[in-house]
Amino acid sequence: MSETFQALRVFDEGGKSVARVVELRLSDLAAGEVVIKTACSSVNYKDALALTGAGKVIRRFPCVAGIDSAGTVVDSKDSRFKAGDAVIATSYDLGVAHDGGFAQYVRTRADWVVPLPRGLSLYESMALGTAGLTAGLAVELAQQNDLAPAAGKVLVNGATGGVASLCIDMLSRLGYSVSALTGKATEAAYLRSLGAAEVHDRSTMEFGARPLEKALWAGAFDSVGGEQLGWLTRTMQQNGVIAAFGNAGGIEFKTTVLPFILRGVRLLGIDSGYTPMPLRRKVWERLATDLKPRHLDTIAHRIALADVPGYCGEMLQGRIRGRAVVAFE
Repeated sequence: MSETFQALRVFDEGGKSVARVVELRLSDLAAGEVVIKTACSSVNYKDALALTGAGKVIRRFPCVAGIDSAGTVVDSKDSRFKAGDAVIATSYDLGVAHDGGFAQYVRTRADWVVPLPRGLSLYESMALGTAGLTAGLAVELAQQNDLAPAAGKVLVNGATGGVASLCIDMLSRLGYSVSALTGKATEAAYLRSLGAAEVHDRSTMEFGARPLEKALWAGAFDSVGGEQLGWLTRTMQQNGVIAAFGNAGGIEFKTTVLPFILRGVRLLGIDSGYTPMPLRRKVWERLATDLKPRHLDTIAHRIALADVPGYCGEMLQGRIRGRAVVAFE
């Protein structure tokens, strides 16, 4: 292992979060049973909140940012892992209260580590990352709640975002008729290339305010929240299923109990951060098989570690699409 290595560390300077690429030693990192040489990491909305301080996400300063990491074990004090194993570590407290994945080496708790499933490369695992785990978990839980392709159209809201783009790809692969809703009308071709059968421009939509609107969707996958999530509850078909995993449009929404008691609408909260390990491993296995997106090369692109802070700023401004992979090798 290198004596020193590069890491993107976040400091509290006068009450403001400041991110810098620094040189660290392994002894500088938080304790853990497994040391991973990082091949790739990825940039998530939570990382953008952490680096900029916009979301008051980081609970311990200084902290190496990055809630995702994939690489090769170089040292393990836990019998479940050995040197040379290819592994994934995402979410839990990584990049928040425990040094995370924006570093050439990561030391983490063994309970947070997942073996790399057969069928995924390390790069592909981070093209997916927490966004892919969230999308896969949303599909898995929606299917557990009886959302089937034959039920009707499925809407993906905030469609150009990382999780939403992956949802479109996964759902279309499984045979669902996917409608994409976006505020970026210029990205229609991109969304259709991922498998969207329809693309709706948010600026032309009539959202309405009645307790129940025309029933449109058998399912919905929402990264926006706010008023649009309220609208989704009012436009679901009988026994419709909504998977909610984002708040780009706000944390509050208004609706009534009528969609739930008259149409049997089910609202599923998707929290991949603390998903129990058995379900987490199941979803990762599906991400390597039947849920593996067909267009990862279109959805994901590489960026350098030094470019991460600027990219996070663009992400908070809604100016990005798809996924950014930070490649160390």
